[in-house]
Amino acid sequence: MNEHRRFRLAETRAPHLPLRRRLMSAALAAGALALGAGLGFAPAPVLAEESPDALIERVGNELIRLIADDEAIKRGDMGAINRLVDEKVMPYVNFERMTALSAGRWWREATPEQRKQLMTEFRNMLLRTYSGALEQVGNQTLRMKPLRAQPGATDVIVRSEIVQPGREPIQLDYRMHKVGDGWKIYDLNILGIWIVETYRSQFNQEAQRTGVDGLIRSLADKNREFGPGKGSQGT
Repeated sequence: MNEHRRFRLAETRAPHLPLRRRLMSAALAAGALALGAGLGFAPAPVLAEESPDALIERVGNELIRLIADDEAIKRGDMGAINRLVDEKVMPYVNFERMTALSAGRWWREATPEQRKQLMTEFRNMLLRTYSGALEQVGNQTLRMKPLRAQPGATDVIVRSEIVQPGREPIQLDYRMHKVGDGWKIYDLNILGIWIVETYRSQFNQEAQRTGVDGLIRSLADKNREFGPGKGSQGT
């Protein structure tokens, strides 16, 4: 099997997979990781008439620069990572939709309080998973591909690559939909693997055994296992 195909996006224990850490870091540097609580923050102003691919290019290049220059983020400092995510990523992510799609029918059966808890634990899991990869961010550039969308489309796929000297480019695509006058991300594809599909399968297996509360407990237990300052161990 091709090494890229062995990449498991949602694994929480894989310190023996340097490829995985490299891919994760590239994804976060590109600016569209589906992180953040999705609750209670004011969205940043949206540039007028900004196309979805222009948004990805702008935010992605800014994040590559910020991550490369911030030693605290590269050390896995969760406070610094949270600040970066909330300020620079989450205004462009529909995290509620991402969590709902990942949880599938269990989201529809969940109470408002359970939904809030699912979103919180999902966010913490993603932060923990990706934090340990940030030290890998280096001399990377973002290369956009032509946007293939019908005029007036409100749901599109933006395609790009992370280019790294001496390495194969990393495929990185985004599902985005129109929200008001701007665009928001609700899914991310690395090397042909959509994260919503990956998590939906895992969440469904857990919820079938233990229900929505059991799924929440499972995510919370994993998050507590690594805890503050241990994010890099969970990658």
